[in-house]
Amino acid sequence: MTIAASSMRKRAVNLTMSEGLVDQARAYTETLSATLESLLVEFVQRHQHADLERRKDAQACAAQWNAFRGSVGSFADEHTTL
Repeated sequence: MTIAASSMRKRAVNLTMSEGLVDQARAYTETLSATLESLLVEFVQRHQHADLERRKDAQACAAQWNAFRGSVGSFADEHTTL
């Protein structure tokens, strides 16, 4: 899922931030909202990518386990009472 910050509806939110940090940030940007939004987009995209990679890893692990169990079987198969 890609986030296009400029094309989304805007919503006012309340943030509580360190006053000193805000003052320092204002020295580097005229639009603190746009800067924070840009950084938040990067943050969300990075976490979405990490989530996708974890899901891919889990699916690959499950596929390998299923292939192993299909060729070797399961230890529990010898002890089932069903």
